[in-house]
Amino acid sequence: MNLYIKQKVFSWNDKFAIYNDKGDPVYYVEGEVFSFGKKLHLYDTSEVQLSFISQKIASFLPKFIITLKDNRVAEVTKKFALFRPEYTVKGPGWVVRGNFFFHEYQILKNERPVAFVTKEWLTWGDTYKISFNDDIEPEIILSIVLVIDACIDMEN
Repeated sequence: MNLYIKQKVFSWNDKFAIYNDKGDPVYYVEGEVFSFGKKLHLYDTSEVQLSFISQKIASFLPKFIITLKDNRVAEVTKKFALFRPEYTVKGPGWVVRGNFFFHEYQILKNERPVAFVTKEWLTWGDTYKISFNDDIEPEIILSIVLVIDACIDMEN
């Protein structure tokens, strides 16, 4: 399955639209403007909240909690590394590795790819293509990609 995350350019808070291969909107994301730490909400097209992402502030390295339908399913933490950053995803037991500078990375479980993320260049606003197997919940993959985007955004 492929999904595409497109960032809305002129917005006070973080806003993203998520499309399928046909170009149909399937999800959208809104961030909170006035909050301590980054907070993002993932909604379906019926405006039902599917995921809530919140940054843990009292942490040396970036750390985010992902909640799906009121259940804490993952904690994404950036590991300390000088040359090759890496993120761990506690819960599903995944690791995220790749070239974050160029927004090309993989989500791995037991060193096997679960999802591939690539940035599409020459687009208005950031656009990411996410490829993953149909047996994985899209909401958790999307939430992880949004966390990585937030971490990269904080570094810049």
